[in-house]
Amino acid sequence: MTRDKDDETPSHRLKHHGVNSASRQLSAASVAALKAAIPGLEVIRRDLDANPIPHLDSKRLPTVRPANAPEGVIGIADEGGSDVLDEFLRADILVLGAPMYNFGIPSQLKAWIDRIAIAGKTFSYTADGPIGLAGGKRVIVASSRGGLYAPGMPFEANDFQEKYLRAVFAFLGIGDIEIIRAEGLALSPAHREAALSTAHATIPTTVAATKARHAA
Repeated sequence: MTRDKDDETPSHRLKHHGVNSASRQLSAASVAALKAAIPGLEVIRRDLDANPIPHLDSKRLPTVRPANAPEGVIGIADEGGSDVLDEFLRADILVLGAPMYNFGIPSQLKAWIDRIAIAGKTFSYTADGPIGLAGGKRVIVASSRGGLYAPGMPFEANDFQEKYLRAVFAFLGIGDIEIIRAEGLALSPAHREAALSTAHATIPTTVAATKARHAA
C-alpha cells in the first residue's frame, strides 16, 4: 500500500502550482508511473497550493512543539497541519513537487517540513548528537528551476532548494533520495521543452529502483 500526498504506502506527494507547473507535471507523472509499477499502491494526495498549511508562528508553536513551550502556555489549534506528521510517519514512499523560489523552496513546503521535523518523533537529540528516527523511507523530489543550478553550473552555490531538502531528510534519517530535475525552464521555450523531456525520461529508471526497494 502506498500513499502519496501525492504519494504514501503510504507514499506522499506535495503539489504546489497550477496546471502549467513543471514540478506538478513531474510529480504527477512519477506517481502515475509508481501506481502502474506497484499493484495495490495506495495514494494519498496533499495539495499545499490549494490547501496550504498555516505557517508555524508563536501562536501555533506551543501546539506543534509542546515540549518547547514555556510552562502554562497553550497554543491555538493547528488547523490544516495536525494530520501531517502521522501521514509522514506512515509513508514509505514520498513524492514531493518542489519548485525553486528565489533559490529556496516555497513557504508552503517549509510549513509542511515544520510539521514533520519534531524532536522525539522524527529525530532525537543524544549525547553524541542528533539522530534521525524516520529512516527506511524513499523520497523522490520533482524539482523545477528557472535557471541552472545543478552540480558544475556557475550558480550551483545558490541552490538552497535541493541541498536544503537533502539536508532535512538526512537529518530525519532518510538517505534514499532521488531528484527528478528540470532546470533552465525560464531560459527559453526550447530550453523548457528539452528540460522537461529529459526529466520525464528519468522517471522510469527512478520508478524501477523504487519498485525494487519497495518489494525488498
